[in-house]
Amino acid sequence: MREAAFIKKNKERWIEFENLLKKPNRLLPDEAADCYLQIINDLSYAQTYYPHTETTQYLNKMAQQAHFSIYKNKKEKSSRIITFWTKELPRLFAQYQKDLLLSITLFTVFALLGLFSVYQDLNFARVVLGNDYVDMTIQNIKDGDPAAVYHEQSPFLMFVMIASNNIKVGFMCFVMGIFAALGTLYMLFANGVMLGSFTGFFARYGVGVQANSIIWIHGTIEIFVITVCGAAGLILGKSLLFPKTYTRLQSVRKAFYDGAKICFSTLPFFLTAAFLESYVTRHTTMPIEVALLIIGTSLGLIVFYYILLPNKIRKKLNNA
Repeated sequence: MREAAFIKKNKERWIEFENLLKKPNRLLPDEAADCYLQIINDLSYAQTYYPHTETTQYLNKMAQQAHFSIYKNKKEKSSRIITFWTKELPRLFAQYQKDLLLSITLFTVFALLGLFSVYQDLNFARVVLGNDYVDMTIQNIKDGDPAAVYHEQSPFLMFVMIASNNIKVGFMCFVMGIFAALGTLYMLFANGVMLGSFTGFFARYGVGVQANSIIWIHGTIEIFVITVCGAAGLILGKSLLFPKTYTRLQSVRKAFYDGAKICFSTLPFFLTAAFLESYVTRHTTMPIEVALLIIGTSLGLIVFYYILLPNKIRKKLNNA
């Protein structure tokens, strides 16, 4: 490859990396490492085919800057675990707000589809939820406790079963993104339609407010973080389809690492949702005001952590 063609092919990426390196406080350790590997590869190529040129000198200088950024950011402090959750993860979320919005939007559309289908044909709930569950719930409604299923098991066994199942669903939403995001779309579709059918079923039986005010005690966090994992899956799928200036392998590797961290961030929230479902939701006769307070607090917490805080950090970094 001629030097001019080499420069033209990589110039845009070099400029992007150079701008990041000029503001090291905006550069995540993972970004610095990825930047360093890219520059080292380009530098190696340039040293082989264009030695003693300004291009090689330029890349060598940038490689040194990237190397410094890595080792500067790699210094571990006693507060490392705190900064990981309060700074590093929110800074990562800030890069993918559009993907999160897309995941939430798709899930909402699929949930509305399930809700509409149940209103058109009540038997649709049997297709999605199963006959046994529907028959049991109908009997609970007749007994005056539509959410009775939540206090029929040991709370600890419920916690273990629910936590493991929800974490599995979240993980599947992420890793199935490797199939050009089609697997993630299926997971969002299946869970969205199930939620809509579930919600619509109670509404059709006239107990929508009573049942959903209890169910959303845990569902608020549970559903939101499933869409977060869905966003991680969409990021992974997008990296395969649109690698931009990276090679396809480099793009997928970076997206998988970012997506895995985003997926990992949901673990405390999945555990919290499982705790609420096992130990709090079972109190199906609690005043609706208490239920709404828990729902509002849960919603405020996750919106702050995944949307408000990342955007606040992004604005701060842009003004730096």
